[in-house]
Amino acid sequence: MSANHVAIWIDHKEAHVLYFDTSKNELIKSAATNGHLHHKANAIGSGKAPEDHHFFHNVITAVADVNEILIVGPGSAKGELLKHAVAHDPAIAKKIIGVETVDHPTDAQVLAYAKTYFNRIDKMRGV
Repeated sequence: MSANHVAIWIDHKEAHVLYFDTSKNELIKSAATNGHLHHKANAIGSGKAPEDHHFFHNVITAVADVNEILIVGPGSAKGELLKHAVAHDPAIAKKIIGVETVDHPTDAQVLAYAKTYFNRIDKMRGV
């Protein structure tokens, strides 16, 4: 496992970019102020908050120089981040090796999960 692995824990409000060297960790917050939206009967719209492309771009830009990326989080933001990367930053999207659902762990718990995940991937590759 190289030092160029990074884990991103993301929801629609913030992203924790966690390097295995904890001195480089970053917290990126969304500028969106929308809370939870709920669809109401006879109302126009899906009831979902729009994707914050600026937020996703900031997260993807923060990990542009790493070799492998694991995205984790509790809701749909992790999939939206992947979709954004594929559409707007395909070179970085190729570095994403996994998208996993986790709730709201601490940063240390995310790093422990990511280390186990990357070790499994390395073993499957024969590294």
